[in-house]
Amino acid sequence: MSIVADRKSVLEEMIEQLDLPDYVIEKTVNRYKSLGDWFGREKSSLKDVDIDIFPQGSFALGTTIKPITDKEEYDLDMGCKINVPNFKSLYTQKQLKEMVGVELESYRVAKGIQQKLEEKHRCWRLEYMDDIKFHLDIVPCIPLNSDKQADYKQKLHDAYNYNELLNTSMVDAAINITDDRLENYTIISEDWNISNPEGYIKWFESRMTTGEYGIYNRSSIAPVPTYSRKTILQRCIQLLKRHRDNMFGENDSKPISIIITTLAARAYNGELNLETAMLNLLENMPRYINSSFPRVPNPVNPNEDFTDRWETPEGKELDLEGNFKNWLLQAKVDFNNLLKTTDYEVASVILDKKFSLKIDQSLLNKKYKSNNDKQRVATSLPKNPPKPWGDTY
Repeated sequence: MSIVADRKSVLEEMIEQLDLPDYVIEKTVNRYKSLGDWFGREKSSLKDVDIDIFPQGSFALGTTIKPITDKEEYDLDMGCKINVPNFKSLYTQKQLKEMVGVELESYRVAKGIQQKLEEKHRCWRLEYMDDIKFHLDIVPCIPLNSDKQADYKQKLHDAYNYNELLNTSMVDAAINITDDRLENYTIISEDWNISNPEGYIKWFESRMTTGEYGIYNRSSIAPVPTYSRKTILQRCIQLLKRHRDNMFGENDSKPISIIITTLAARAYNGELNLETAMLNLLENMPRYINSSFPRVPNPVNPNEDFTDRWETPEGKELDLEGNFKNWLLQAKVDFNNLLKTTDYEVASVILDKKFSLKIDQSLLNKKYKSNNDKQRVATSLPKNPPKPWGDTY
């Protein structure tokens, strides 16, 4: 058996420990369905309104991972789209948010959820505190006006030159969202923020290819997607997120998932081998960090920069940019060491210290040899590490 095949099996074993347990997936889907049914019930204040409830974020992308400790929460991001013609000429952003909030509060009371409904800048948070620490973030939204779609489509074409089919499908999924930080939040205005979480999923899916064990076989459960067999790209992102979580814990300065996911998807070249793909991503992800605004543009909204917090006073104090780039360097060191070593003890230490994972000893014994000479590999960053990014990209 080749070294590549050996290491691939170890990475697969790592991933099995990262996937959400079936009971967590089942409970998540049931809560999502329950909330969707609530909006459509006979006594709903929005019963006569056409409403779309849809999942978004890592759960919808198939890149969610199990928390390292029981103290951390599971989460599901979802949109609540109100389909009313000419909505922006009739209601304010604040009114839309309150419409959705009224139903969420009545749901919370009816279901006996003790935690108060929490208002965020763009969403409502519903917190469950039972056997699974879990919260739902619900984003009130409306469809993007048809008269705005042509301009949006042209911007996507000019920025990214997507094919017509993908471009059209992403435009059709675009939405307007509320944000209480905007000056026009409480007044009638046509100027709302554009977002496109469903379009992002379409873009992400376009970056995934079929292969040996990257067969994409998606099914929907009303309609939270589950993945019976995940692609290479999804698996790589899960591994990267675990390394990030282990390195930073719950620190506010840790790299955010949307940047990791976007850079990884851009760097992915359709590799059909997990090891090869991982090494390629870590080599090439830094090249997709631009030297000027937008540093990491949203692939479905070229005017949005996922690194916008990097330049804020808070972001500079937390050193978000430096931490992200140092994490990339550290991940490259750790994955290279894990994939290149042949020593059992070295592999075991890396898995424990860098990923908080303990792989079955019998499996490691088959894949690695015990080396009395203790093969030495670097497991931390050197001082003043070389930077793989520059002014040209």
